[in-house]
Amino acid sequence: MQLAHVSIDQLSVSAINMRHSKRAPDISDILPSVRARGVLVPLLIRPNGSPDTFEIVAGRRRYFAAKTVADERGQAEPLPCAIMEEGDDADALEASLIENIARLDPDEVSQWETFTRLIKEGRSVADIAATFGLTEPQVKRILALGDLLPKIREAYRREEIDVETVRHLTMASKAQQKDWLALFNDPDNRAPRGWQLKQWLFGGQSISTKVALFPVEDYPGLIVSDLFGEDSFFADADLFWLKQNEAIAARGEAYLEAGWVDVTVLEPGQYFHSWDYEKTPKKKGGKVVITVSQRGEVEAHEGYLSRKEARHARSQGEAGEDVETPAKPSRPELSGPMQNYVDLHRHAAVRTALLDHPGLAMRLMVAHAVVGSSLWTVRVEPQRAANEAVAASIATCKAQTAFAEKQRAVLALLGALDEEGPVAGGNGDEFALASVFARLLALCDEDVLRILALVMAETLSAGSAIVEALGNHLGLDMRGWWQPDDAFFDLLRDKQVANELLADVGGRLVADGNASEKLKTQKKIVRDFLSGENGREKVDGWLPRWMAFPVSSYTERGGFRTADQWSKVQTLFVSE
Repeated sequence: MQLAHVSIDQLSVSAINMRHSKRAPDISDILPSVRARGVLVPLLIRPNGSPDTFEIVAGRRRYFAAKTVADERGQAEPLPCAIMEEGDDADALEASLIENIARLDPDEVSQWETFTRLIKEGRSVADIAATFGLTEPQVKRILALGDLLPKIREAYRREEIDVETVRHLTMASKAQQKDWLALFNDPDNRAPRGWQLKQWLFGGQSISTKVALFPVEDYPGLIVSDLFGEDSFFADADLFWLKQNEAIAARGEAYLEAGWVDVTVLEPGQYFHSWDYEKTPKKKGGKVVITVSQRGEVEAHEGYLSRKEARHARSQGEAGEDVETPAKPSRPELSGPMQNYVDLHRHAAVRTALLDHPGLAMRLMVAHAVVGSSLWTVRVEPQRAANEAVAASIATCKAQTAFAEKQRAVLALLGALDEEGPVAGGNGDEFALASVFARLLALCDEDVLRILALVMAETLSAGSAIVEALGNHLGLDMRGWWQPDDAFFDLLRDKQVANELLADVGGRLVADGNASEKLKTQKKIVRDFLSGENGREKVDGWLPRWMAFPVSSYTERGGFRTADQWSKVQTLFVSE
């Protein structure tokens, strides 16, 4: 019997499985455990005729639970499997596996304690894996829990922290773990989890070592790896881009030395639209287009000319004397004017019919907002932060965390594979547009409206008048979403305003009595009122005027853009 981790898309349920049927099994009892811990007991599988595919002999419910979690998260972890060999008795193997797994303690932290003792007694990772019917990567993952602070391990044991968050925490330094733990234990703050935790750890940009064109050992900065030891990341994004851009330039030079006519490097994040180019070999003047993603991936598209360049090359014979003259295309079935005639008549009929189907139109509009088209361009609000302190404050706030959870749920509805990206803001691909539209047709109105609301929220411009209009129309109480944090007080650098804030929390008498004090002292007194320390009476639920709906100023000096935006539209939403 061979133990291995097998990709979920390489597995299918065997027809001889006693529980095999077209109907999915009830997995409600094991789903919470699989969400929290993953699949621990190996599936029993065997080859089914192809070297890369297997059928499940035992473990059908575990397989369906893992698929459900993969659909929810948009990505699938490989499953632990025991691969049967010819002549193996399935019943005996499964009984042996269950017996081995039964020897394990019930959670990974308890397993870590057990495995650590065994390591100290001289047992190897391979010995432990064989004894407990696990794969070596599973044992190494459990042993790696020793890199976490004890309080984090205990929270994981109590299932207060999920697997994805623990995995990212193993990339954190001890100081970062302590900072995260402080947020986790603070009832007034939300500790970042999942992909937001990764952003928090890396200052907004996490770049995998897998995308580096240069030798990773040449990178002079810090590299951190996760619990599984499978993924590692560059701690300094600026230093990565310096090395990566040097490597991209070197690759471009290598292409030129190899005889390519030209190499074009697109801006990071700019798409390579194959339909705008024509495949052209090197000997006929083809060029190389290099694309670079925001995450650092580099891809070279060899042998292309823009359609305009390709037409010009054919007409002028610029590719050289050995260029074969392309065969003259046969006359198209429709002339240009006739094609235009057909297109416009079909368009007129379809759009008129659409007016009688508002539900269909809603789905079509959502699909356009998600993917884009030649007539639709939708941009996601980038939430650009002025500095790292603001970025960290936004990443950990209650509203941002709640939004991310709803965003992941919508991505799951759409069947998106990348659960870390926004829903809206596609590249206008026609097939993708039709694919999303087809997906929306299969969803109920309630789910489509959820997607529509999320897309609208993603594309809501920060600092705009419409944010003020919407917040006031909803009667939004920011007390439920915001608490004064360190970043707020660090950014408070106006003594007059600080004195007005002190009047808010302590009264005008206290503010006037401390008007001559330094800014730092006045901010300290405000914080004492909010925490109830140093003899100050605690003030609960305080909200500065800047955060309230409707917004207002503390001075008559002007220069407060939020108040200016509200004044533009106030008469539209507030009756005189």
